[in-house]
Order: sequence, then C-alpha cells, then structure tokens
Amino acid sequence: MTLAVDSRSHSREWLLCISGLLLVGALVACSPHADTVQLAGRSMGTTWHVTFVPGENAPGSEAVQAGIEALLEQVNLSMSTYREDSEISRFNRAEPGTWVEVSADFIEVLSAALAVGSASDGAYDVTVGPLVDLWGFGPGKAVTEPPPEAAIQSLRQRLGQDRLRVDIDGRRVMKLGDLALDFSSIAKGYAVDLIADWMVQNNVDRFLVEIGGEMRVAGMSARGDPWRIAIEQPESAGRSVARAISLTDTAVATSGDYRNFFEKDGRRYSHTIDPRTGYPVAHELVSVTVVHPSAMLADAWATALTVLGPEAGMAVARAGGLAVYCITREGRGFRSSHTPAFEPYLAAAPGE
Repeated sequence: MTLAVDSRSHSREWLLCISGLLLVGALVACSPHADTVQLAGRSMGTTWHVTFVPGENAPGSEAVQAGIEALLEQVNLSMSTYREDSEISRFNRAEPGTWVEVSADFIEVLSAALAVGSASDGAYDVTVGPLVDLWGFGPGKAVTEPPPEAAIQSLRQRLGQDRLRVDIDGRRVMKLGDLALDFSSIAKGYAVDLIADWMVQNNVDRFLVEIGGEMRVAGMSARGDPWRIAIEQPESAGRSVARAISLTDTAVATSGDYRNFFEKDGRRYSHTIDPRTGYPVAHELVSVTVVHPSAMLADAWATALTVLGPEAGMAVARAGGLAVYCITREGRGFRSSHTPAFEPYLAAAPGE
C-alpha cells in the first residue's frame, strides 16, 4: 500500500493510496496536520504507520508507540515463521499426530483462516506456504522458471487444511501430515485489528492504522470528514490512482499480482498460488480490494478472491455480502467492477 498526502490540493489532502506494497516513509514524510500525531516503525518484515487525532484522556505519543510495539511483538511471538521461538515455528516443527498448545491469538487467526478456506472452496489455504516456497516466492531463493510438475503435484498432495485438527476450547492444534502453517496472508490484518482495538480502549477514537498494506480507520480524519483512500492502478511500472473511496470505522485490504512475479518463455507467473492446482493464478484479475469491519478478514478474503478469479470471486463475494472492488486486465487497459456492498464507499477520484 502506498500512503501519501498531496498538500497542493485541499480536496486531496488526506488521500491515501492503497496497493500491494507500501511506499516506505510516504505517510510520515509528509507534513502532518496540526491536530494529528504520526508514528511509524518496522515489524513483521514490513513497515507500520499510525496516524491519530489525540482526544481527551488519550495517552501521549510515547505511550501509544510503546503500546503498538508491545502488540506487534505479541503477534510476532505467535505467528512469525522467521522466529524459531514463535508458536507457529514450534507447531511447524512438531511431529504429525501430536497436539500442540497455542495461544488465544493463534487460535483466533487459525479459526478465521479455516473459515475463509471453507467458504472459498479451498482457494484460500494457510498450508500453502511450501508451494509458495517451491515457486520461489517465499523467504528462500527466488527462481526464474517453473519447478517440475512432479514436484508440484507431490507437494500439493501433502497439503490442505483438512489435515488440521483444532481444539478451540483446549487451545491446541494437531496436524495429520507433514505440513506447515503460514499466516502471512492474515497475520498483518490481525495485528491491525489488535492495535485498532487497543487505541479505542485507550480513548483514541480517530485514527488510521496500517501494517504492510492492511489498514483500519476509525472516526473522522483531522479535517472532520471520512478518511480518503485511493486504490492503486495495478501497473508494475509506476504508480497512479485507479479509484478513491471514503471510509470510517472499518478496514480495507488489497491483494494484487502485478508487482511480484517472474516471466518465462513469454508467460507470466504470479506470486499468488492456487492451492487447488499448485500453480500461480493465470486469470486476468489483477487487484482485489476488500472493505470489512475486520482487517484480518479483509486481508484473508482479498487473497481468496484473487485466487478465485473475476467470475467465481465476484460470485462468492456477492453471495457473502462482501464489499469488494476488482480490477481486471483487459487488453492493454483495465476494467473495474464492484459488489453492491462496496457502493457506499465509492468517492470521486482525484481530479474529478
């Protein structure tokens, strides 16, 4: 997600741009509004930004920063696959058939992921990480050509959320095969929700919280109107605005395939892997934006709908009453569409 403030135009003063990647420092680099506090840092392999309007009895900026960092550490200790001491790493090392005790955070995120996986007919699957690694889009070495078909299918047969057992009341999880969990498509959204809830509990009710492209807003901006968010045009070279939306008291996430990919023999291979086939998605849906009360679920559904593709994805979104905005590649240009639930968030694009 790109965050930027255009100080040249009053109508665009709080226009923030959302995409699959964050333009580092864009929010904090801009001149802050006199009535706002802006904080930033790094965590979860990316950057985070928080903008808030201080209210009566609200904590100071140092206390807010400390609170945010404590929550991010809590999520990392539970869900970071880059930490050997995290809960998810401990689970991934566990022997199949053994129960592993986990935290309430872990159970909440896993339960949400499994629900989205079921509702999307397997298009979303938190066990897909090894396939992502095989295609060179994980933390390991990048690849420049597709892996062997035999390797893809062999690995695909070992994965699947149906090989998990979850004891919610006992807060424990078991895997029935040699598989691993990866919460990268949902953990940042969960962290956004944790921070947003903490802000409200601490008498801060006008804010924007963003982590690595997932965002939640509350109340009105410092100008007294809804937060303005711009959906980025899905172009791999350069950045421009596709559509502006107005939000308050909700979350938004975007998934796209237009920045992380490789090409071989004239074919494009996206980082979005379909767990049902083991291959990168090959359709023309290039950007999915989801507005939802939960950043965690907006995060997961943006990925699921990207995998499903333009027709099936929009059908699932409409059936589920999801607020979704899609951009599809059409020749050399793009075509947009949205569900009825997204209509209330649409605002005039910049310059219109």
